[in-house]
Amino acid sequence: MPNDTLTLAQTLIARASLTPLDKGCQEILIARLKALGFHIETMRFGEVDNLWARRGNTAPVVCFAGHTDVVPTGPLEQWDSDPFVPTIRNDCLYGRGAADMKSSLAAFITAIEAFLDKHNDHQGSIALLITSDEEGVAINGTVKVVETLQARGELLDYCIVGEPTCVDKFGDTIKNGRRGSLSGNLTIKGIQGHIAYPQLAKNPIHLAAPAITDLANTEWDQGNEYFPPTTWHISNIHAGTGATNVIPGKLNILFNFRFSTASTITSLKDRVHTILDRHQLDYDLVWELSGKPFLTPKGELANAISDAITQVTAINPELSTSGGTSDGRFIADICKQVVEFGPRNATIHKINEHVHVDDLEKLASIYQLTLENLLVRNL
Repeated sequence: MPNDTLTLAQTLIARASLTPLDKGCQEILIARLKALGFHIETMRFGEVDNLWARRGNTAPVVCFAGHTDVVPTGPLEQWDSDPFVPTIRNDCLYGRGAADMKSSLAAFITAIEAFLDKHNDHQGSIALLITSDEEGVAINGTVKVVETLQARGELLDYCIVGEPTCVDKFGDTIKNGRRGSLSGNLTIKGIQGHIAYPQLAKNPIHLAAPAITDLANTEWDQGNEYFPPTTWHISNIHAGTGATNVIPGKLNILFNFRFSTASTITSLKDRVHTILDRHQLDYDLVWELSGKPFLTPKGELANAISDAITQVTAINPELSTSGGTSDGRFIADICKQVVEFGPRNATIHKINEHVHVDDLEKLASIYQLTLENLLVRNL
């Protein structure tokens, strides 16, 4: 590599970009991208910094996507070194964001630099979509950039999100989709009263119990080739005044679906309402969609990055849709093929977050080879 991925990763880690702050990380990337002839657009929404950079005006468009923000450090005294002083020990790079995902950002840049050094006349276009709002509420970041691009008809052909995906060995896992997340805030209404006079009250906990059992035992779908079955779980439940002699007047339940492409948002909502109505409950239910499921079946992008991983690591990676949501859920609205690939995820969001130094140049090489597979192979 003409430029060192490790050095750039260290430079980025040294910026304490606690979400939603960027702390100048994107300016570091912009300087490198301008030197390569990228057209730069900065998009600031609220207190969130976003970067859209593109080189080329033709299809196919290969986009690298990621985030500069990091989660809070937790107790500093529990770290073996300052989380914002990148430190190498035992062949690992330590620091907040080392795995999630400043090493991937560094590898994006050095991979593109190395690729253009060899293939300046490549077909298609290369782009980067970078936000400082992935680890937080995620309302002024990637989703807003995607809306902007969509409004002007700018679509992507392939997108690689640099989230940490590998489990046991570097190279073992590619995420080719994610489950959707649908939450409900359910209030079951009863009548408050003295517990010694239950005939004058209506206990919403007792009323809701059979419906909760039905919801918990429902098979929402059987999943499919890429996704496990959809799950429904209660995350919070609360009722009562704190006194032991008062029947509560209402019961509040927070629940969440992690759902696959085997179900739809409408079908899940309808089935929940059907169950609640069957139990003749008096209720209010407010829904919140955090993310739709997305899926990239085996095809050009999955094959291109799989081949690159095998070439660099001698590992045949697994395609997986496990884990929580990512910004890929937004990008899928303007890009039919979205995958995630990055370092090992064993220490993300933890004390002493780190990556193996040897994996950094491997990661950059994989990104570079993927570009070659998509933008050079067919010339």
